[in-house]
Order: sequence, then C-alpha cells, then structure tokens
Amino acid sequence: MNRSYKGVEALQSSFIYIIFFILGSIIGSFLNVCIWRLPRGESIVYPGSHCPLCGAAIKGFDNIPILSFLLLRGKCRSCGERISLRYPLVELLTGCLFIAIYGFFGLSSQTLIYILLTSSLITIGFIDLDKKIIPNLITLPGIALGLIFSLFLHHLSLKDSLLGAILGGGILLLVGIFGKALFKKTAMGGGDVKLAAMIGAFLGWQQILLVLFLSFLIGAVIGTTVELMKGTLSKRRQIPFGPYIALSGILAIFFGQDLINLYLGLF
Repeated sequence: MNRSYKGVEALQSSFIYIIFFILGSIIGSFLNVCIWRLPRGESIVYPGSHCPLCGAAIKGFDNIPILSFLLLRGKCRSCGERISLRYPLVELLTGCLFIAIYGFFGLSSQTLIYILLTSSLITIGFIDLDKKIIPNLITLPGIALGLIFSLFLHHLSLKDSLLGAILGGGILLLVGIFGKALFKKTAMGGGDVKLAAMIGAFLGWQQILLVLFLSFLIGAVIGTTVELMKGTLSKRRQIPFGPYIALSGILAIFFGQDLINLYLGLF
C-alpha cells in the first residue's frame, strides 16, 4: 500500500511539473509577442499572431509553442521564410524556468509572484538585447506591483521592498551621473535604473545589492570576452546592460538568499 501511494504521489508531482512547463511555454509564446510588438508601439492584443515578414495570419495549429516550430522546420507556412530561433528558445526558457520556480517554491504565493517577475525579466532582457530599450510599460507598473506584493509575503516587508527599490534605482542612477561626468557620455540608461528599482521592489534591499554585484560581474566577464574576440573571431556589438540585470535578477530568485548567507558566513 505504501509503495502504491508513493507511486501515485510521484505521478501527481510529475503531472504538476508538466502542467507548469506547458503553462510556461504558452506564456513564453505571449512574451514573444510582447518582445516583438512593445518596442514598435504595437498592440499586444490586436491583430492576432501573424508572420512579421509576409503578414499572413498564423493558424492555431501553427501556433503551438515549440512543437509548431519543429513541425514547420523553422519556416513560415505561407512565405517559406525562416522563423527566428528566438521564438522557440523563449518558449523553452520560460517553460523551464516555470518548472524551476515550482520546484523551489511549490504551490505558493511566492511562485505566482516570481512567475510574474521572471516573465517580465525575460521580456525586458530580450527587448533590450534587440532594441536597446527597456519599456516603462513594464518597469513602472512592476515597481508598484513589487511594493504591493510585499504586503502579502512573510519573507519581505514593505520597508524592505521600498528600500530595495530606492537602493536599486539610486545606485544605478549615481553610476550614471558619475559615469557621464567622468567619461563625457551616457554610462547608464534610465531604463536600467527603473529595472533595478523594479527588481529591488520584488526582492528587497539585500538581494538587489547582490543583483547589482552579479550584473556588473557578469557584464565585465562577457564584455571582456567580446573585446578579446573583436576584430578576430567575432564582430558582435556591445550588449546593453539590461540583460545582465535581468539575468542576475533571475539568478537571485533561486540562489540569492543562499549566496547572501554564504557571504555573511565568511564573517
């Protein structure tokens, strides 16, 4: 009986993971719409999904996350032009992150909140990577939501959330001011400032400090690598800072507290 019960429990757990992956891939498909349309000032609701090249409407059976891309062999059914690999990658990434969030936090309020935050960070990261802009339409409501959500979380107080938003935005604002004075050019965009404030509102002041440290560290490693490759192996342009912040924010969701505890344990 005990062995049978464990088998049923494992089956139920696997089913929930599958549901989260499917849900994540579907939301990832919507995020692709946001990534493409928001920087262009287009509605994310109307018109329906269509090929960005020929404008042909995409039928429901050609709009199944990941699977349709594989069945169509990465080509538009109407015009035959190649579909960007980014579409299935965003869907796959979102599905996998939803599984990870459920695995870490179970069926809880944290899971719902971190799903929202992660989805926002994926959208922002890819938009900034592509267009070098971070939409206020995401970050400004995100700051407000982060503060509101802190009222319902046991691990994050409104004070911590507010301080996180102030520190996150304030530190990058100061970096931008001093950087511009020192180098005579824009060192930090306003979108980066608001993005850091949004993450700080969701994660609190301790974790936003970790996020900023990780983003500068990751940025330095990738930036140095690109510089070393420039002119020989690669002609890649410099990556904007938003993706580093977004990636660091996602890492902090899963490992932030462990890394903070590890650091504090050194003293």
